[in-house]
Amino acid sequence: MSGLRDRCPSCSRRLIITRFDTTFRLPDRTERLCFGIPGGLCEDCHQLYIDPELIELLDLGDGRCVFAIESDIVLQEEAWSSAD
Repeated sequence: MSGLRDRCPSCSRRLIITRFDTTFRLPDRTERLCFGIPGGLCEDCHQLYIDPELIELLDLGDGRCVFAIESDIVLQEEAWSSAD
């Protein structure tokens, strides 16, 4: 991901880099669900940062992220790797 940073642009703290399941609200008030989106989350600012190129590719430039949670895919991978 070319545009993803490892530090928050607002407070300069480290971002939690993982994958997120997200909901974007579009200007026409419809919502689009996206699963397994790579991004960074600032615990202090509660801001989610996603690569601008990915936002453009998914045609979400006019949308607003209204919900994000760590993807089940990540949690399952962690569970499987700790079971080994």
